[in-house]
Amino acid sequence: MARFNYVALDARGQEASGLLEATSSNSAISQLRQAGYVPTSVIEEAIISPDGKEARRRTPTAARVTKPRAKKGIVLFQRRKVKSKILMIFTRQLATLIDSGLPLLRSLNVLAKQERDKVLKNTIDKLADSVQSGSTFSDALALHPKIFNDLYVNMIKAGEVGGVLELVLTRLSEFQEKASKTKNKVLSAMVYPVIVMTMAVGIMCFLLVFIVPRFEAIFHDLLGDKPLPPVTRFVLGVSGFMQHHGLVLLAAIVAIVVIYNFIGRTRKGRLVIDIFKLRMPLFGNLNRKTAISRFARTLGTLVTSGVPILQALNITRETAGNAAIARAIARVHDSVKEGESIVQPLEASKAFPAMVVSMIDVGEETGKLPEMLLKIA
Repeated sequence: MARFNYVALDARGQEASGLLEATSSNSAISQLRQAGYVPTSVIEEAIISPDGKEARRRTPTAARVTKPRAKKGIVLFQRRKVKSKILMIFTRQLATLIDSGLPLLRSLNVLAKQERDKVLKNTIDKLADSVQSGSTFSDALALHPKIFNDLYVNMIKAGEVGGVLELVLTRLSEFQEKASKTKNKVLSAMVYPVIVMTMAVGIMCFLLVFIVPRFEAIFHDLLGDKPLPPVTRFVLGVSGFMQHHGLVLLAAIVAIVVIYNFIGRTRKGRLVIDIFKLRMPLFGNLNRKTAISRFARTLGTLVTSGVPILQALNITRETAGNAAIARAIARVHDSVKEGESIVQPLEASKAFPAMVVSMIDVGEETGKLPEMLLKIA
């Protein structure tokens, strides 16, 4: 058997290399694919004759399975992600092409030629190479986790198994469009209060530091030795503190931000912060509605597309965006795994409103859970 040097990509898109034995280059490529790798180069190792000279070496182009990589230069701040709007357009265009009868590979080549975003264009070229070398579309997508998340990959996999890839792509584009609209609505709802609060704090600081101290001398001239009202003394005290200890106050704010970020990196800390986000005044109700809408839309879209319920719950938990909601989904997963209802864990979490729990209960009893989830979203 011959020995082959190979370079391949694993399921996370990381490059791996090594040496394996096989009867031919095609056999070596098959072994790599069976092991879950996408081979990019398979070259037979040279055979050395007794006199120390190279006796035979097969040409590497015969075993090449993808296009050669472009030369790498020094690139600073290279963008590796694709904007959600651009990805949504790509998904919808791909669904339209496949629905029109074009094969997947040809559809990818067509989209690669017209794509203006360099990152996505390069990614589509790699997807086409992987599909051409024999990989499934979902496996090819899984090699680019920074662009295509688990939800995207698993929905495509379900579409491939069910033979309804164009339908799943259409649902994906609709999902992305609705998620984008929800995000824009949330941002629009938060922009005005944030601007007002920022301006109010800025004006208050300006008054306390520059204006109030001038009134202090006026008050003393008018009242003489008479004591000032308690509220006035408090305002003057705050003004004096900000004047003489402004750096201390600024350092305290920076320390709070650093501690917040540090706590947010721990599991328990993130859970506490996310619970507070759901209950905080002014924005708590908005955060809760956004998280529940994302949960319902994600789970409903996955189940409707044919993804098994347990796998769909795992994906929904990972993309929940809130640790408190993710914990509730994990308990739902365990409950469903044991053959129990989906409703009790949701109700026990106290993160979901009673109306949402009731609608899910009705959907579960009538066998129309996916449709009910999409209505909730």
